[in-house]
Order: sequence, then C-alpha cells, then structure tokens
Amino acid sequence: MKQKKRMWATALVTAVLCGCAEAPRPTEKAKAPAKPPEPVTGRWAFHQMYSAARAWAPDIQALRLRSLHLEGVPYRAGRAAAWEATFVSPSLGRARTYTYSVIEAPGNLHEGVFAGLEESYSGPRGGAEPYPIAAVKTDSNEVYETALKKGADYAKKHPDLRVNFILERTRRFPNPAWRVLWGDSVATSNFSILVDASTGEYLQTLR
Repeated sequence: MKQKKRMWATALVTAVLCGCAEAPRPTEKAKAPAKPPEPVTGRWAFHQMYSAARAWAPDIQALRLRSLHLEGVPYRAGRAAAWEATFVSPSLGRARTYTYSVIEAPGNLHEGVFAGLEESYSGPRGGAEPYPIAAVKTDSNEVYETALKKGADYAKKHPDLRVNFILERTRRFPNPAWRVLWGDSVATSNFSILVDASTGEYLQTLR
C-alpha cells in the first residue's frame, strides 16, 4: 500500500515538474493589413532623387521635374504616385534621369529611387535651364493651393481632370517655376498656372 502511495506521489511530482518546464506559448497577434501606397509631394521625391544623383556627380543641377500618376495608387491633388527628375552635370557634360515611385509599375518604374541611363548634355533644352536644388523652397501641395485660388472656376467646371506638375526654369522668370496643369500633359491641357518655386507667388495663367 505504501509502495502504491509512493508511486502516486512520484507521478504527481513528475507531472507538476513537466508542467512547469513547458512555458505557455504566447498568443500570436494578428498581423495588421499592409497600408495601401500613398502618393507623395514633389519636393520630397525631388530630394530623394537628388541625394542619389549626388553619388553620380557632385556638381549636379536640376533641369526638370514632372509628376506621374499610376493605376493602383489613389489620386491626391498636390501629390503623385511617381516623379521623374532630370539632372545635369556641367563637369561631365552629361544628363541623367531619375525616378521615384511608391510602387513597381510599367514604364520601367521601380519602387523607390531608380537611376536611368546617362546622355550627353551641352546646354538648355527647349528653353529649360539648369537651376540649383536650393532654389526650390516650395512643394507641390503648397503651390497647388496657390494655383487653385486662381483657377477655382476652371477646376469646378472640370472636376474629373487630374492635376499634374512640371518644375523647370526658363528665361521668362529669374527663379524656377512650378507649372500646375489640369490634364495629363502640356499638349493636352488648355489651362495651367505658373507659381514661383522659390517664393510661392503666383506668376501667370496659361490657356
């Protein structure tokens, strides 16, 4: 009888020890769903590309920046899913185009910064002249608000037109200017507004 009691006691101690040895498994937390990609402002994307381009040529200047809207990324006025910037290097006599995209997309667009091929550069193209990155002190969402004040009537009449942006410097103005255009391109748009990229002041309405 005593032997049976000892056996039961031994089994009970063993069970308790085994139970203590096995720590309870933490409950796995459900993973939060991935956030959908969001468009970004032009100046922000511009600086991402500029930082990468500095590794190509330390003396680079900006020549042009333009917005690109992509399927699968929600449209936000003043922002874009992708941006394309062209930089030039006076010392190399070369130009190079970079892109920044929030997603992988057709047209050789890759998520993040992507460097395109180099090409020769010998001077202004189509009236566009190089300018230092420091001259750009305004962002696309800011100049959109300025342009909307001047183009409110047109925007109300054409609510389905997406707004695009081009940033470049021409001989018409001393500073680079944002061209805020209603439509997909300069060729198809019949209304756009120029805003000074340094001061944020309204410059001109183009029809």
